[in-house]
Amino acid sequence: MTDTNATARPKRLVSLDVLRGLTVMLMIFVNNGAGHHIFPMLQHAKWNGMTLADVVFPFFLFIMGVAMFLSLQKFRFEWSAALVRKIVKRTLLLFAIGLAINWLDMACDGRPLDLGHLRIIGVMQRISLCYGLTSFIVLALASSARACGTRHVMTGGLGAIVMAVLIGHSYMLLAHGGFDYDAATNYLAHIDLSVLGHDHLYHKSPVDPEGLGSTLAAACNTLVGFLLAALAFGERCSDRARHAQRVFADGGGLLIVVAALACGAISLNKRVWSPSYVLMTCALAAMLQGLLIAAIDVRQVARHRAAPRAAGRLTLVFGTNPLFLYVASEALAIILSATGLKDGIYGLLLCLIPSEPWASVAYSLLFLAVMTLMGYPLWKRHIYIKL
Repeated sequence: MTDTNATARPKRLVSLDVLRGLTVMLMIFVNNGAGHHIFPMLQHAKWNGMTLADVVFPFFLFIMGVAMFLSLQKFRFEWSAALVRKIVKRTLLLFAIGLAINWLDMACDGRPLDLGHLRIIGVMQRISLCYGLTSFIVLALASSARACGTRHVMTGGLGAIVMAVLIGHSYMLLAHGGFDYDAATNYLAHIDLSVLGHDHLYHKSPVDPEGLGSTLAAACNTLVGFLLAALAFGERCSDRARHAQRVFADGGGLLIVVAALACGAISLNKRVWSPSYVLMTCALAAMLQGLLIAAIDVRQVARHRAAPRAAGRLTLVFGTNPLFLYVASEALAIILSATGLKDGIYGLLLCLIPSEPWASVAYSLLFLAVMTLMGYPLWKRHIYIKL
């Protein structure tokens, strides 16, 4: 489905498109290294710790939460058959696309009918579940807020839910081997094995990084994004952009203090989506969103400028068609790898750049340039593909 009138919507938060674009660009960049020697910061941490590659997915979930507030606000956060159908349809579509990506990988490996070994979960599936969970949680809280006659029930409820989930997740990780680098003793691996079965899981890590056991913790990134957006945009004010800037900056500052304290007891770990990891990535995303609002949206109001210049416009190519370009990049990466073109192109780059890590960076940049060429005509014609 395409939307040719998105640019006509009033008061569009351009900085959100820019941050989403930066995030998707980085997701595609770090996912498409080549060769066996890649700079460590461009690879996911093997277990405990956090690299640049580890921040992009939680950033996307946080941004999705902000965007969901702006979207559901148009429906006044009220239940309706049409809205529920929309949420369910989008949740199922995102999950199905994730399954299709996993199937394409398997098919290109020569096993198109081996559905008994199809990986059921993945990045798109986690996006799907976080979207669906957050949607129904906020609609339920909004109904309670109307019944109580105060809007603060929703924001307070979101804060309480995030706190309860992170405390519960912390207890389970610490008490039941959640940080064990061993599937035999890690309770998260047991959950996925019991529900999905060994043949339908990711096998390059003791714990599936998009496993079911850590999905609620991942949804907290989306809930925190929604909560900060509710505080930033939920009330009328004379200077919307400056108010939003303060909320995201202050929220990010508070979260980074809490995250730093949490790191003393709970390791940063993307594989298990640890609470310290949730807090730290939400803090960084919120602070960056605040900076971008100040640099783009506040200046737009002051200078009556319609859009950021140069580099900012490049991010809008990815920020206005994020899921489409991400899915397209995953499909292209699978095809290039299966046909041997990836190795061939990397080999040519290695002849020009006698350094394997830098040749890998060059390959990632070339891949990103191809995706830019795919997305630019859509952005130029105001064609926004909604999944």
